[in-house]
Formats: sequence, C-alpha cells, structure tokens
Amino acid sequence: MSQRVAIARALMNRPRFLLLDEPLGALDALTRLRLQDELARIVRLEQSTVLLVTHDLDEALYLADRVVFLADGEVKADLEASAVLGAEHEVVREYVAAVRRVPA
Repeated sequence: MSQRVAIARALMNRPRFLLLDEPLGALDALTRLRLQDELARIVRLEQSTVLLVTHDLDEALYLADRVVFLADGEVKADLEASAVLGAEHEVVREYVAAVRRVPA
C-alpha cells in the first residue's frame, strides 16, 4: 500500500520528469500488472519523461521506449525497447537469457 501511495504522491503534481527506482518491486504480480498499466496511461496522458530503474526486464520492455543496461557502473548497452530481445550485444543476450530461462 505504501508504494502505491508514494507513486500517487509523486504523480500528484504532474511532474514533467520523474525518477522511479523500483517503484513496483514489492507488489504482488496482479497489483504490479495493474499499476504498470496505470503508470503507462498516466505517463502517456501527462507526456512526462520517466527514468525507471528496474531489474524486471518485462516491466522495462512494457513501460520503456529505451532500455539501458548497466554493469560495473558503466552503460553497456542503450537500445530501443523493441530491439532488446533480439539484440546481438553480449551483455544484453546474457541478461535476457538469465531472466527468460526455459526449463530443460
């Protein structure tokens, strides 16, 4: 509940730029999906710029126009969200494989 309140408070003033650091991380899966939809709707409506920090690749691909991969404090890749899953970049391929594991 406190995460939802924090997001609502951040959006209340209709900011042009918003920094969100793992805003949906501690939510159950269904609430997280609903809030992703709502956040995407509000950002589109308000035409806000959002910097979203997340370890959830699906969330990044759903909400972002661009995805930046960081490792060891450096930018390793900066791609359009639509290009991430097919990217040839080694760091991106490794991350995608790590979070999109298929059982043997």
